[in-house]
Amino acid sequence: MSAPATPRPAPDLTLSPQLGPTRTARVDWRVRFAVLSVVWGFSFLLIKVGTEAYAPFQVALGRVFFGALALLTVLLVRREPLPRGRRTWAHLFVAALLLNTAPFSLFSYAELSIPSSLAGICNATSPLWGMALSLVALSEDRPTRRRFAGLGLGFLGVLTVLGAWQGFSGIDAKGTALALLASLCYPVGWIYVRRTLASVPGSPVALTGAQLMMSTLQLLAISAVFTSAPTSFPLWPTLSVIALGALGTGMALQMQYGLVTEIGPTTAQMVTYFIPVIATTAGVLLLGEQLHWNTPVGAAIVLAGAALTQTRQTRRR
Repeated sequence: MSAPATPRPAPDLTLSPQLGPTRTARVDWRVRFAVLSVVWGFSFLLIKVGTEAYAPFQVALGRVFFGALALLTVLLVRREPLPRGRRTWAHLFVAALLLNTAPFSLFSYAELSIPSSLAGICNATSPLWGMALSLVALSEDRPTRRRFAGLGLGFLGVLTVLGAWQGFSGIDAKGTALALLASLCYPVGWIYVRRTLASVPGSPVALTGAQLMMSTLQLLAISAVFTSAPTSFPLWPTLSVIALGALGTGMALQMQYGLVTEIGPTTAQMVTYFIPVIATTAGVLLLGEQLHWNTPVGAAIVLAGAALTQTRQTRRR
């Protein structure tokens, strides 16, 4: 979770008000699409590994710091300036809170008690939240029967994932609620971005880099107050946090912007539907997480509902 020219939010979408001129791609877009799906799908596994050694706020801090570092390096190579103006930076501060600081922290806290696969599935509900909110906040998004059906179908999928007929037994309610709240942050943030930053001049990389800088400052302050400095830096958790930021937040965003420019937002946003599949597969195979039949079935229902909410009924002439 979005600005007019970008896809709906995925585990890590931030800010992309306007896309710049198309650049010549050296790698076929299908290959980059697959790489992007894998990177974002593995983000939830990396969060899980990171929280084994670091506090959730520290995992979120490392994520935005290394993501900002990656994008600022791109800006330095391209010799592109950061955004200007106090009002722009004030809006970026709020956007960073809604699209980075809050959801990244919530997902990290959620994965202290729920599997990474469940967190990935909860993230897939973001388009459903976005559709529900857009009906209220965005006058240009008109409700249709198909989109209402998608919302209802997605809600049914969530209940299936959680095993509602069993009284939600075996599911940590707090962790699941935090993950769902994190997914809600994305469409709220995108609605704010759409109203305040969609027309701001500057490349999406510059705006997102600045946004991640603001999130880094926010999480530095929060971590200083609520956590103590780590006494050690274990190898795998540290590498996971670095990869989560540099690859899952920096490189992935840069890759996504290129895809939107080359193949359009409609096709590029389809990456959202591969993320929970990869997150679930990674969690089961690499972390040994248990998988019950209702998890993949419910995830498929959620994705079907999300797909319906993204379609628009064509008008007859």
